[in-house]
Amino acid sequence: MATADTASSTGSTQKSLNRGLKPRQLIMMALGSSIGTGLFIGSGTAIGVAGPAVLISFLVAGAIIIFVMRMLGEMAAAHPNSGAFSYYAERAMGRVAGATVGWLWWAQIVVVIAAEATGAAQILSSLWPVLPQWLLALVFMVVFTAINLLGVGKFGEMEFWFAILKVAVIVLFLVLGALLITGVIPSSSGPGFGNLFAHGGFLPQGWAGVAAGLLIVMFAFGGTELVTIAAAETENAEHNVGRAIRSVLWRILVFYIGSVLVMVTVLPWNSEETKNPFASVLAEANIPFAKELTTLVIAIAVLSALNANLYGSSRMIFSLSQRGLAPKFLSRVNADRVPRFAVIASVLFGFVAVLLNYLDPENTLRILLQLVGSTVLMMWVSTCVSQIILRRRADAAGEKMALPMWGFPYLSWLALALLAAVFVLGFTDPSVGIQLLSTIGLTAGIAILSWIGIKLSAKKGSD
Repeated sequence: MATADTASSTGSTQKSLNRGLKPRQLIMMALGSSIGTGLFIGSGTAIGVAGPAVLISFLVAGAIIIFVMRMLGEMAAAHPNSGAFSYYAERAMGRVAGATVGWLWWAQIVVVIAAEATGAAQILSSLWPVLPQWLLALVFMVVFTAINLLGVGKFGEMEFWFAILKVAVIVLFLVLGALLITGVIPSSSGPGFGNLFAHGGFLPQGWAGVAAGLLIVMFAFGGTELVTIAAAETENAEHNVGRAIRSVLWRILVFYIGSVLVMVTVLPWNSEETKNPFASVLAEANIPFAKELTTLVIAIAVLSALNANLYGSSRMIFSLSQRGLAPKFLSRVNADRVPRFAVIASVLFGFVAVLLNYLDPENTLRILLQLVGSTVLMMWVSTCVSQIILRRRADAAGEKMALPMWGFPYLSWLALALLAAVFVLGFTDPSVGIQLLSTIGLTAGIAILSWIGIKLSAKKGSD
């Protein structure tokens, strides 16, 4: 990361970000960053296509994300930068690769921000139909824009408490699930693990169901990478990023796999209850207002993701600007070292979505979700390739890694092979195949535009 340049009297041209994230905030961000609708709602869809064997889908996807996060952690501990995977792609494969990865991720995330504001507004307006959907979306965009403009410390504190709440809810869910399974709390299905093997067995849809579940589960882990973007604004990044990355392992094992184990054990996999498994398990435990509580928790999880993605997208475009891959004004920071222009650029589409919510509240969320592709898979592939290249260079130069990837190069290549297998599986599903092709086409288009822009910039510089 660049060192601080001399600031003007107003601080508007200061180049460095503020290392204001506390270790506890970074660790809780790592714990809570991917706990969202992927777990609360997406898991129900995955259970519907795979049955109890969705546990295998989660284990495979969990192994992939653990490997990828360890590789990202190795690079982030050695070279913390707000561009994270984009910055590492540039170091490993050149400026066109860095620009392509960065712009692709940023473009998708600004759409995700709009979708999350819309989704939270839709959820809360259905629970509490006092304010119109478009007004709630506007309130959310204004509030979280303001939080991000106030500085990284305010953002970190907000995410800390969001994560505390989500983790507390998951822990409560696991405790109630254990009480239902052991029979301490009576359940309509009875105690024990019978539901894992009844209703067609553990593999009711065969291995094809496991594969279909894997494709759904993979997207549930999106957001975990944000912790490496935040590394650039954390004191003692080498130590604290390592602690945060290591927390990913037990979070996936306990939170995701533990929660899904409760769902498929307490509920018959082929029942209507699995469409909203979180609420259904709470209802089995006779928790009053289970549906309303679940709806509120999901809305909070979506707003937490909105806050985190706004932070991540602003830092990505800031890093691209610093590296000469985006307009220069986007790397300006104010006296508090907040990249305000980068924040504003990242929220503009969200405010456009407020207008869309006013004009067409019924279809806005569906349209926004259709725009979001499988960017996370492209980012993970670039991470694997970048880490393999950069680690070989570091080993050749005799550099010691503060957070080395396990079993290099074998586990790095295994992660890349598993991601390739996910792509192959994706093309067996027509809807997923279209999404993958769209993302590949968008990636190619951004790469071409980036190459042209870099060539023109170089030519202008030489004149």
